[in-house]
Amino acid sequence: MAKNIFIVEDDNFFGQMLKEHLLKKGGRNISIFTTGEDCLNNLDGIPHLIILDYNLDSVNNDAANGLKILEMIRKKNQLLPVVMLSNQEQYSIALQTIQKGAEQYVIKDEDAFENIDLILEGIL
Repeated sequence: MAKNIFIVEDDNFFGQMLKEHLLKKGGRNISIFTTGEDCLNNLDGIPHLIILDYNLDSVNNDAANGLKILEMIRKKNQLLPVVMLSNQEQYSIALQTIQKGAEQYVIKDEDAFENIDLILEGIL
């Protein structure tokens, strides 16, 4: 059975690169959302995992950030795995996202895709 993965990423280029990378493994259905609100409106698609960008306001300045979306996801589903993805390299931000319910925190760097693969192996 294919696993449904939601990518919530307002950087379309990065989102598409991540989608193509994840599709190489096979057995995955990938949906990309450019805002957290779009993701929340589609949770009935029953994702097995959400990869959520911390900063979600480059497309829409009024969009909620990833931390707020994470809180809303947790109100709807406590068990749904969420991996936070960010350019932020601050320990305090990583810790805050974990405390709010993220499974892991991945920094968008040259190792990001490899780190996501390792996390997915443990979750999916």
